[in-house]
Amino acid sequence: MKKAAKYAFIQTIPVMLGYLFLGLAFGILLDQEAGLGALWAAVISITVYAGSCEFVLVSLLASGASLPTIALTTLFLNSRHMFYGLSFIEQFRKTDKFYPYMIFSLTDETYSVFTQIKTSGGIPQSIDSKHAQFFIALFDQCYWVLGSFLGGLVGSLVPIDWTGIDFSMTALFVVIFVEQWQSCKSHFPAIAGAVSAIVFLLILGPDSFLLPAICVAVIALCFVQFSGRFDRFIKGGEES
Repeated sequence: MKKAAKYAFIQTIPVMLGYLFLGLAFGILLDQEAGLGALWAAVISITVYAGSCEFVLVSLLASGASLPTIALTTLFLNSRHMFYGLSFIEQFRKTDKFYPYMIFSLTDETYSVFTQIKTSGGIPQSIDSKHAQFFIALFDQCYWVLGSFLGGLVGSLVPIDWTGIDFSMTALFVVIFVEQWQSCKSHFPAIAGAVSAIVFLLILGPDSFLLPAICVAVIALCFVQFSGRFDRFIKGGEES
């Protein structure tokens, strides 16, 4: 188990460097914008654990959004996990008792770590694969929770103008967007999301565009996915 933990820590060092600072930004924002301190920052990061969603949650709480709005926004914002999480569903099932936590703790960055390990030959045979995967997911969440808690403390104790710190999440999304654009063969998901966001931003404004933009983008992706499978089904029937 120690070897698995050591291996997981080494693999997650890049995530740690990013999560500590992003978690710090979240904790500060939660304190400054919503008036919730370090304890609430840690609780939210433990139970919700979805970086982008947590940043949006700050804005929703600060604006007094209703519970249905928060729930729907969370659902659609995290719907991307349903698509890329399928590629690891069988691998996670092999983790036995860790399986529920592996599903819960899958984030963009944790997914990137697992993908990198998978493409580079997998976890060494001398290391327990189940525990290594569990520790990778656990360490990533610990980094985020720790950063969030420290951010809540800093936000309430240090009298500094933190205006603009919320841009850290935007910067992270830009990096992920560029990375995915370069690594993926199909650019339709990125284009669909960008076009949908721009159109609804122009129509509804910055306070109301997010939810409909996400809905339309998800519907477009589902339609394209279904259409592709339907076309293959028709062609297969014709060939037979």
